Formats: sequence, C-alpha cells, structure tokens
Amino acid sequence: MSFFDKTKKILTPNQSESTADRYLSLLKKALLNDLNPELEARLLALAHSVLTRDPLDPRELIDMRETVWPKLIREVREKGWMIEMKERLPDGRVIPRPDLRFLSEGAHTMMGRKRLDHLHGCLETVCREGVPGDFIETGVWRGGGTIFMRGFLAAHGIADRVVWVADSFEGLPPPTLSQDAGWDFSKERAPSLAIGLAEVKQLFERYDLLDDRVRFLKGWFRDTLPTAPIAQLAVLRLDGDLYESTMDALESLYDKVAPGGYVIIDDYKALAPCEAAVEEFRKRRGIQAGMSFIDSTATFWRKP
Repeated sequence: MSFFDKTKKILTPNQSESTADRYLSLLKKALLNDLNPELEARLLALAHSVLTRDPLDPRELIDMRETVWPKLIREVREKGWMIEMKERLPDGRVIPRPDLRFLSEGAHTMMGRKRLDHLHGCLETVCREGVPGDFIETGVWRGGGTIFMRGFLAAHGIADRVVWVADSFEGLPPPTLSQDAGWDFSKERAPSLAIGLAEVKQLFERYDLLDDRVRFLKGWFRDTLPTAPIAQLAVLRLDGDLYESTMDALESLYDKVAPGGYVIIDDYKALAPCEAAVEEFRKRRGIQAGMSFIDSTATFWRKP
C-alpha cells in the first residue's frame, strides 16, 4: 500500500468522496499523459525512425500495442524517468539529442506516478491534521506539480492556502560553485529544461487553475526566495537539481515550514550535488528527523 493510500481523505461537507477523488485521479492521468499514451508512442516511433534512419512499418503506427513504445512510456511515467532520443550520424556514431527530449516528453510533470501519489498524500495529511501554511515547489519545469497542488485545493474547496511556483523559467543556472562542477544543466546545455513563464501560465489556464491562489516567483532562487512574501509553508518540495539551487531553497524556506510540514527532495539520490547540499544543511542545523525514500531517488522528512 502506498503512502497516499494510507492517508484518510479530507472533504468539505458539500462534496462526495467520489467527486474529489475522481477529479484528482483524472488530473494525475492528464499531468502524466496517461490518457492518450498511444499518440505519444506514435510520435516517439516516428522520431526514432527519422533519427536512427531505421525504416518504420506503417502498420506499427496503426496498432501501437505490438511495439515496445507503450510499455516504455508506462515505465517512464511510473518511475518518473525520461525518454532521451538518440541520433545515428552518417559515420555510424550514435549521439544523444538533449534538445529533442522536449519533443519526447509528453507529460506535464517529470514526477512520475509514485512521486505524484506521494505529493497527494502529503497534501491530504497536512490538511487533515491542520498543519498551517502554503504549498511551494522550487524548480517546476512545466508546472505539473504545482498544477496538482492547485487542483487539490480546488477539489477540496480550500481557500486559505496559496500555491507558490518558484523557478527561473530560463532553465538552471550555469554552475558557479565547486560542488556543482561538472553538472551543467544550463539553458545552452539542456534547453528542454528551460520552460518559460508564459508557457507555464498557459498550462495552468489549460487546466482552468490559474487564479490568485497561484503566485509565481520568477528568477534565480538566491534572488527571489530570501525576500519572497511567504509567511508559512506546510509542504516544501525542492527540485533544483544542483547544490546551489538546493541550498538556496533550504536556507531561505526551511525555517518557514510549520511543525508537521513536509520537506520533499526530488533529486536526492539522482544528483550528487543535491544530496551533498541536503546532507550539509541537515548536519549544520542538527536536523534529526528521519528521511524516508519515496522511490529510488526522491526522499522526504517531516519537520518535528
């Protein structure tokens, strides 16, 4: 049984359980692109055929069930992985095409099913237990995680919390600290991570969830988070990848997390700089709260 399954549902008196649950279940499927994986499978098959110069049987585009693509997409969505396209050059070399990962990533979040379910469970728990504060994600890509946060508030008629969407909306900063040396995810190196503010807002609008309960913090974390007008947080979700981004978010926001609030680290075991920042911060602050893994890379703890 998952973390989310163990949580009790919270509902306003005017809602039936099925109404809120069905809406949020459908919202997850839409964010993860579980509603029409066959279309994405066809796009991936076509792109793979062009890039690798391997002929594609047109019959495969009609019936994707007999190909490897639907299974691959399901695994990616479940685990929060990514599909990276590769290209075969005329000389026979095969190279990655990071600029085309944007094409191949049909979902609106890279979180995957387990992490999205876990986030859902955290939101349920803090609201059920009355833990005060807003929700924030630092590093949002297309905004899917924060869209779900806002959808959760809408599903349960919660009007006294705000969703904060913090990102440069220009990709990750070029590494400047020694701890981030060799980990360059800047816009020039990883353009698929640089999703603009206008595109994220448009996606909120597409889900009919853009309103005054959503606040955007645009810029590098070191510039925006220290002075962000956030009084208190119930859920702090970090997805900054680098040491600098992770440390900036922890230094600026951890003290605003209410007792019983959640601190979620998306890239803890996926990226060494992120793990180093978390370990250093916890040691320096004397944080004894135990960390639990959501999957093989993401982790979290509750603030005592």
